[in-house]
Amino acid sequence: MQNVIIPTWQHTHAFGQDKKRESETRTTIVIILTALMMVAEISAGLLFGSIALLADGLHMASHAVALVINVFAYIYARRYAHHTGFSFGTGKVNALGGFTGAVLLAVFALIMAWESLERLLNPVEIAFNQAILVAIIGLVVNGVSAFILGEQHDHAEHGHEHHHEHDHNRRAAYLHVLADALTSVLAIFALLAGKYFGWLWMDPLSGIVGAILVSRWSLGLIRASSEVLLDKQATSLVDEVKEALTKESDAALTDVHVWCIGPNIYSAIVTILTSAPKSPCHYRQLLAPVHELVHVTVEVNQPETPPAAV
Repeated sequence: MQNVIIPTWQHTHAFGQDKKRESETRTTIVIILTALMMVAEISAGLLFGSIALLADGLHMASHAVALVINVFAYIYARRYAHHTGFSFGTGKVNALGGFTGAVLLAVFALIMAWESLERLLNPVEIAFNQAILVAIIGLVVNGVSAFILGEQHDHAEHGHEHHHEHDHNRRAAYLHVLADALTSVLAIFALLAGKYFGWLWMDPLSGIVGAILVSRWSLGLIRASSEVLLDKQATSLVDEVKEALTKESDAALTDVHVWCIGPNIYSAIVTILTSAPKSPCHYRQLLAPVHELVHVTVEVNQPETPPAAV
């Protein structure tokens, strides 16, 4: 009898991470576009002497590597979604991919700044017409790539828009191509200024400005993804959990933990103190409206009888 009942109380911890995401396909397409443009811009930068164009090409090369990491994160999460070695599934692989991409983005920003400073001190002659043409093509490719990755379709369906959690892995990929697009815009502006006004210093200066903006984006993503990796409390959801469970007149929450375990999905552990305890299933039912919760553990305790007066 026991062997028949136990399976009905067990459940998978995949939480949808075993399904192929649309973001994986989109990121793969962007990798192909980025790799093709990377070769063109590096070749043109070396041939025509533009540091802005060369920086854009090297930037795209580094981003192609980062995008491959993003795709690997999707594949790994999908492949090991049902592996019992992961307590709450592989949802955090998404955040890990985003964090890795953000760190690489910060490193690439430093490289851009260094190369730009070096060229600012040691300027070289630039073939403006050819460099501008390649930069425009790069901008088009980057714009298409950003459009492909820009829309979020992998979010969970629920009515709490203020709890929307971005796919950090996809956001890392998006910021990489957005950084490429920004670098292309700055390169075009700098090359035009150099061609028509003789401002050769604009070329390396654009690389420095781009590095500063990219570093700001990377720090924001590092902060957001690290909060997931470090199990930071989802404070807004904690408030909802407290509100849902304290509808019971004598129920008090003595311990509440709510944290993100994947894109748009959360786990919760709550301890309830009540003089009229009900089954854990009852309290889990009270939390049903909080759609972001996919794994809930409930502990129910009764107040101890006060010691007799001496």
